[in-house]
Amino acid sequence: MSGRDRLYLWLSASGGLGLSPVAPGTVGTLGGVLLAWALGFAGSGYLIACALAIAALYAGGRKLGDWAERHAAGKDPQFFVVDEVLGYLIAVTWIAPPSALTLAVGFLLFRLFDILKPPPCRTLERAGGGDGILLDDVMAGFYALAVLSVLRYTLFEPDAWILGSGAIG
Repeated sequence: MSGRDRLYLWLSASGGLGLSPVAPGTVGTLGGVLLAWALGFAGSGYLIACALAIAALYAGGRKLGDWAERHAAGKDPQFFVVDEVLGYLIAVTWIAPPSALTLAVGFLLFRLFDILKPPPCRTLERAGGGDGILLDDVMAGFYALAVLSVLRYTLFEPDAWILGSGAIG
């Protein structure tokens, strides 16, 4: 394996998380949790930081997805978890940094929608190449974000879902 291929594998597997022998997609999503937590340090610039990270993950993920499918001889290889990181980050993109409550509930909801693949997730998956790998998780992230938004206003205090509010997390 060339140096470039090793780098692409490391990036595709989110620093190796996608190489987990058990539940690589779930373990890979933890990379998204770490990224969302780190972006929280942007404070009031969190939404912009997330938007930039989402754009970079999608652009890079398209190229890496094409590479992964060529080198793993299959569609949506298990080690490729950039899609999970991207989808999870969409799920927890708020106007303010997310609290521990948001990070945890977002994780559970994103994994649920990623596994169940409600329409149009399966259809988007058929797009092929990097887009096909990424788009179903993007949609799962939007589903999770929608449910989180409803929960924010119906469960606990709205501020409990935002970092530094003094309520849960």
